[in-house]
Amino acid sequence: MSGQLKLLLINSNLKQRNSIKRALLPLDVFELLEVRDSRSALTLLKQNAVDLIITGLDIGKIDGWRFARMVRSGLLKTPKNTPILLTPPTYCERIAETTARAYGIDAVLPYEQINKLPRILANVLSSHLTKSSRLELLLVEPNEQDSEQIDFYLRESFQITHVKDARTAIDLFHQHHFAIVLIDTIHDGLDAQALGQRLLSYKPNQAVVMIIENQEADFAEQLLLSGITDFARTPYNESLLNRICHQAARREDFMASYAEFAEKVEQLSHSQSRYKELYSAHQRILLHLNTVVLELDSAGEIIFINPAWEHLTGFSLKKVMKKPLQNFCKPEFRPLVVQSIEQILLGTVDQQKLEIELAHEHGHHIWVECRMQSIYANKTIVGATVSIDNIHERKQAELQLHHLAHHDTLTKLHNRYFFDLKLNELCLETANSPNQHALIYIDLDHFKVINDSQGHQQGDRVLKHIAKTFQKNLQEGCTICRIGGDEFAVIVEHTELLDAHLLAEQLCHAVEEYKFQAPGQEYSISCSIGLTLINAKNCDASECLKQSDIALYVAKNRGRNLVHCYTEEDVDSNKMLADLAWAHQVRSAIINNQLEIFFQPIWGFNDQKVAYFEALSRLRIDNDLVFPNHFIPALELLSDIHLLDHSVVKQAIKCVGSTPTLNKVAINLSAQAFSDEGLLTTIETALKHYNVDPTRIVFEITESASISNLNATRIMIEKLNQLGCSFSIDDFGTGFSTFSYLKQLPASQVKIDGSFVKDMINDPIDLALVNAIKDISHSLNKTCVAEFVENKETFDSLKEIGVDYAQGYFISRPIPFDNLAEKIKIINTGKTFN
Repeated sequence: MSGQLKLLLINSNLKQRNSIKRALLPLDVFELLEVRDSRSALTLLKQNAVDLIITGLDIGKIDGWRFARMVRSGLLKTPKNTPILLTPPTYCERIAETTARAYGIDAVLPYEQINKLPRILANVLSSHLTKSSRLELLLVEPNEQDSEQIDFYLRESFQITHVKDARTAIDLFHQHHFAIVLIDTIHDGLDAQALGQRLLSYKPNQAVVMIIENQEADFAEQLLLSGITDFARTPYNESLLNRICHQAARREDFMASYAEFAEKVEQLSHSQSRYKELYSAHQRILLHLNTVVLELDSAGEIIFINPAWEHLTGFSLKKVMKKPLQNFCKPEFRPLVVQSIEQILLGTVDQQKLEIELAHEHGHHIWVECRMQSIYANKTIVGATVSIDNIHERKQAELQLHHLAHHDTLTKLHNRYFFDLKLNELCLETANSPNQHALIYIDLDHFKVINDSQGHQQGDRVLKHIAKTFQKNLQEGCTICRIGGDEFAVIVEHTELLDAHLLAEQLCHAVEEYKFQAPGQEYSISCSIGLTLINAKNCDASECLKQSDIALYVAKNRGRNLVHCYTEEDVDSNKMLADLAWAHQVRSAIINNQLEIFFQPIWGFNDQKVAYFEALSRLRIDNDLVFPNHFIPALELLSDIHLLDHSVVKQAIKCVGSTPTLNKVAINLSAQAFSDEGLLTTIETALKHYNVDPTRIVFEITESASISNLNATRIMIEKLNQLGCSFSIDDFGTGFSTFSYLKQLPASQVKIDGSFVKDMINDPIDLALVNAIKDISHSLNKTCVAEFVENKETFDSLKEIGVDYAQGYFISRPIPFDNLAEKIKIINTGKTFN
C-alpha cells in the first residue's frame, strides 16, 4: 500500500489516547483520525474508509463490542474486514479473546501493555460460539411464509414460539422466559422498534434481534442505540441467521463486563475451589468453540486439542495427540509450518500467522488460518498455543477473484493487467542477468471487417478460435495474453532471436490456415506480428512494448501477414517511429482543440450567388497550419480518424450557430463514420446545444467509402435525414463501375470529382463524363456540384451544361471563419471571384 495508512482511534480517555499515540509515533506509517465516542466514529465511517481501528471498550452507548459488530455488518463506507484492535482497561485471558472473535475483533491488548502495540496491530478473524442446547426463542413475524423459512433455519438450535402481532408477543413475553426475541421489521402493520423498546422496558437485559432491510445503516445504528442486541440484514442464509441468534442469546453468558470480571478474578484468587470453577468455565468455552485450539510442547508435539479439530479435519483426537502439527498439513506447506513452530519455540518471534491447507481424513484439503504464540513459564518458553480457523470459502473466493483479475473473460487467456505485471517483472529480472527473452506483438488483419459485417457475436467466435490456435502452437516458457480487441502478445522466456522469429512465423501460418465460415460467406484470417528482444541492454518495459508496436506497424505497412523484428538500425522501424511520433502529436492537437475550420463558398448558378459552404479542417501545430493530407494519414495510422469526425462536426456546427452568414454548411465524414456508434449522438447534441436547424447541415462522404459498405451508408443517411440533415456523395466518378447504386442511396446531392472537372475544357471524355453524371443526378432528383473550378472557361461551361453548383479557387479559396462575412459580401455583391 502506498502512502500512509488511515488509523481511526476511538477512546473517551484523553490520557489513554495520548499514550496510544506515543506508542504509534515511532512507526511513522499512520494518518491518525481521532474521535472520543462510537457515535462520532460511526458518523465518520459512514462517509470514509479507514485501514485500521483501535477502540476502547467504554466508548459511549454503543460499546466497543457492538461497535465492532456495526463495522462487520458491511453497512459502513469502511470495508467490513477492516482490522479492529480493542484496548480494554484490564485483560481477562481466554474469555476476552473468545468474546473478541465472536464480535469480529482481531486483537485484544490491555491498556497496561500498550507498549506492545506495534507488534499487535494485525490479528485474528472472528470465530463463533455454537449452542449446546435448544433455547427458547420468541419469533414475531407477520408473514407466514417468512416464519416457516426462519423456523426451518433455526429449529435445530432453538425452541421457537411464533406470533404474528405485538399484543400476543407482549402477553407471551410476560408468561415465559425467552433466551432471545427475533422481530421482523420489514413488513407493514408491525411497529417493530416500538415493540422492542417495550420488551426492553420490562427486561433490560433481554436479547432482542431485529431483521432489517439491507443497507439501512442509520436504522441499524438507531436500533443499537436503543438497546437492541443485534440485527440481521436481508437476504440472510441459515448459517448467518444461526450465528447472529447464537451470539445474541449467549451474549450475557460469555461477555461479562471487564469491570465485573476483574473483580471476580480478584476474589477467586483467594480461593482454590473458586479458581477451579473459573478453570472449568474456560474449559467449557474451549469445548464449544468453532476455533481449533492446540497446545504444543517444547518438542512441537500436540499435547492438548479441543473437539473443534475433529469437526474440521475428521481425524479423532486420539490420532492427533503426541504428533507434530505438520503431519496433518498438505505436503507443500509442511516446511513452512516446521520453520514457524521452530521460530516460536526458539523465541525468534513471539507470534506467527499463516494461511495453509490441512489434510482431511477423507482425502481433500481445507484452507485454514493458523495463529501461533509462545507459552512462557518463569520467563522460559515451554511450548506454544495454536488456534486454527476455517477460511476455505473465503480462500476459494480469493483464488477465483485472483483468476478473474488476471484473465480475459472471453478467450480465457491472460489479460492486459497480467501482461503488464509479467513484462515489468521480467524486465527487472533481466536488468542484471545474461538471460534473453522476446516480446511478440500480434494484431489480426482486417478483423474489423468481420465485426462490422457479421456482428460482435461472430467476431467473438473468431477471437476465441484464434486464442486456442495460439495456445496449441506455443511451447513451455511462453505466456500468451490478450491485450485488447484483436491484439495479442506473447512473452517468450529464454530464447534467441532466430527461435523467436520462427515461432512468430509459425503463429502467422497457423492463423492463415483458419477460415471463418459465416452464413453465406467465408473469411480468410491473417495477422501481422512485431518482435523485439529483451536483454540487459534493452530491459525497459515501456520501451520494449513501444518497439514491438513499431515493428507491428512496419509489418502492416509491408503488406500484412508477416513478421518484422525491431532493430535500432532498421530504416523502416525508424521511419515508423517518426510517423508514430507525428501521429501522436496530431492526436494531441485534436484533443487539445487546435483544430481550425475554414469555409469554402459554393456558387449556385440558379440564384447567381453563394448558395452554401463546405467546412474544411486545418490543424494548428507549433504555430503552423497543417493541411488534411498531412494529418489524416497520421490519424489513420493510429485508427483515430473518429476523433477528427467528432471534432469537425462539433466545431463546424458551433460556427453555423454563431452567424447567419453560414446559411448551410457541408461537413465531410470519414469512411469509419458509419461504424462509429457515437457519432450520431455527437451530431444531435451539437445541433441542440448550438440551436442549429438540422436543414442547414449537409454531410458528405466519398463515393469509394459509401460503396465499400453500402448497407451501413444507407442506414446512416436515413438516420441523418430523419434528423433533418441532407447528404451528398463526394468525389463521384472516381470509383464507380455503374450508376445503379445511386438509386439505393437516399442522398440529395452528388459532387462530381474534380479530376474530371479541371480538364473538361480540353478533354472531351471528361466533359462527357461530367455531363453524364449531371444527367443521371437530375434524373434521380438529385442536384450536382462540380469541384476544382479553377478558371472562367470551366465555370461558364458548367453553367451552360446545367450543373447546379460550382466550387473551386476561381470562386474563392477556403476562408477563415473570422473573415467570412466580409469576403462573402464582396463575392455576392460584385460577383467578384478570387
